[in-house]
Amino acid sequence: MSKTEEIYGEPCDGTKHVAVTIPFKLIIAWDKTKTTNKIVCHKDVAKDVKNIFDEIFKEYGQEEITRLGINLYGGCYNCRDMRGGTEWSRHAYAIAIDLDPERNQLKWSNTKAQFAKPEYKKMIDIFYKYGWESLGRKRNFDWMHFQKIV
Repeated sequence: MSKTEEIYGEPCDGTKHVAVTIPFKLIIAWDKTKTTNKIVCHKDVAKDVKNIFDEIFKEYGQEEITRLGINLYGGCYNCRDMRGGTEWSRHAYAIAIDLDPERNQLKWSNTKAQFAKPEYKKMIDIFYKYGWESLGRKRNFDWMHFQKIV
């Protein structure tokens, strides 16, 4: 049993998911005609998610969030393995969030990814403040991906 499973239970267990309302609309990255202001996540990270997005809204405001593409939502819960791996993705536990996937693609480093630019530092710092990490900052790839530190 992995440490993630010990803390959050079985992957893909929708009975532990809750919908968190955030203070701004997210545009669904794979269908830009759809929006939501809810993120479905594991109940044990719901307070973090609420605090993170409330603080991002307070820090940036709607106009800047839209300009920077912070509102482009790539998802949270997804019952799948890690890309290119054999372990469960943190998305399978609903403890990971992808933002602006088109401009922060999986294999892009800080030379190409939007979130590597200085104007996103405060956003990334907010995730860290609540015990989440940026794979972009940590490993210099997958800049779209933010996950609860386990």
